[in-house]
Amino acid sequence: MKSEKIFNKDNNLIEGPLILKPKIFKDKRGYFYESFNQKKFNKITNLNNLFVQDNISYSILGVLRGLHYQLEPKAQGKLIKVLKGEIYDVVVDLRESSSTFLSWFGIELNQKNNKQLWIPKGFAHGFLTLSDIAIVEYKVDNFWSKKCERSLIWDDELININWPLNKINKKKPKLSKKDLLGESIKTLQKTNGIFI
Repeated sequence: MKSEKIFNKDNNLIEGPLILKPKIFKDKRGYFYESFNQKKFNKITNLNNLFVQDNISYSILGVLRGLHYQLEPKAQGKLIKVLKGEIYDVVVDLRESSSTFLSWFGIELNQKNNKQLWIPKGFAHGFLTLSDIAIVEYKVDNFWSKKCERSLIWDDELININWPLNKINKKKPKLSKKDLLGESIKTLQKTNGIFI
């Protein structure tokens, strides 16, 4: 498994998240790859994380899920991969002490490139579905907590994420009621809804 660091639009390194690419063995019969190995993952991330839950979402074209995260003591690290289809996956740095605070990074993940995105605690996460359907798996290292869960609004002007809506010929994404109620970064800062 190989790893790549991520950079914001100003080419500044965002410490923590990584793009992971498994080694794929192909022949005329098809292919095989190891999608997760705890020992290799811990070595690459220099962490001792244990994943406690796997979640799978099914989304149709134009669905945007996010931007979600959980605060301490139930903050979550997430490992994202696409089992079918294609998404534009986004992370936002919500660590106030970080030099890249409020920076974002986006990447296309799909069943062809088999890339995975590791998102440590301290980041909001969301994705836009670019294919007719997308099945996404999230490995998380902490359990869901309604009390600690927060949602950053997908189109916050301060963060200004460049969602590729033009790729799917849409002006607005399809959002859940919960995601429509996502809060601005200014509101989240006032209510201690970000990381120190």
